[in-house]
Amino acid sequence: MKSYLPWLILGYMGIVWGLSFSLSKIAVGLGGTPIGLTFWTCLLTGLMLLFYTIIRGQKIRFRLKDLQIILLLTFLGAMLPNMFFYYAAAHVSAGILSITITVVPIATYALSFILKLEAISARRITGVFFGVGAILVLVLPENSLPNKSEVIWIIVACLSSISYALENITLAIRGIDGIGPVRLSCGINLIAAVILGVFSYFTDNFMPVPLPVTTLTWTILGISLIGATAYTLFVLTIANSGPLFASQVAFLVTISGVLWGMLIFGETHSSWVWLSLVLMLIGMSLVSPKRKS
Repeated sequence: MKSYLPWLILGYMGIVWGLSFSLSKIAVGLGGTPIGLTFWTCLLTGLMLLFYTIIRGQKIRFRLKDLQIILLLTFLGAMLPNMFFYYAAAHVSAGILSITITVVPIATYALSFILKLEAISARRITGVFFGVGAILVLVLPENSLPNKSEVIWIIVACLSSISYALENITLAIRGIDGIGPVRLSCGINLIAAVILGVFSYFTDNFMPVPLPVTTLTWTILGISLIGATAYTLFVLTIANSGPLFASQVAFLVTISGVLWGMLIFGETHSSWVWLSLVLMLIGMSLVSPKRKS
């Protein structure tokens, strides 16, 4: 059983992270606003990670000199990508949303190459071209999408992925010593919740959590629970099974997201969308680092 545990964890992460795309569409469909949903999911995810940190006997301590980088990570890794994503979720199918998330590793390598953080690699550059081709196949053909107005929202969804890629680049250039990824994620989610809470309150954009408990309440809780548990398991998988094994979850998330959209919303996709999915998965596999001997 022990030998199967990493695969079971990988399967869980792929299935629930894939489900989060459909849950996001449900949340905005039930009246959730992008700012409000980002506030509540950041707050609840941060509190769950804080509870996990406390029961492990750890403390979250940020040094004053790290404040600037932590604020930047808060915007790039929590606030902006979540808001972009929720804005797009109101207009784009869950399946297409799950395809755009594969832009993260491709954009990360492209930016790393431009900034000379990564050496030139024909294989990985080819992967970038596959990723670009996948997006073009998605947005350019006349009959690729049910409504061509979705194109702008696909670009917005890609901005969410690019924001995550910029977070990765920021951490590569300026890491934070003395704090693990779970505690860092806990911190930036809670900081994001504070900033968004104050901002939404003074701009009359605050969205109170629906009480008594409604479907929207459960959906917000579900998204937050997925974010906290899947991310924690992802970090533990990297520690126990290595980053190469853990990175395979990206393929499962994308495929799972497409399947959940078909199951929950009855989504159907054109042949162009399926081609885009295949191209994006190929691109993602090419930009992934090879196993070192």
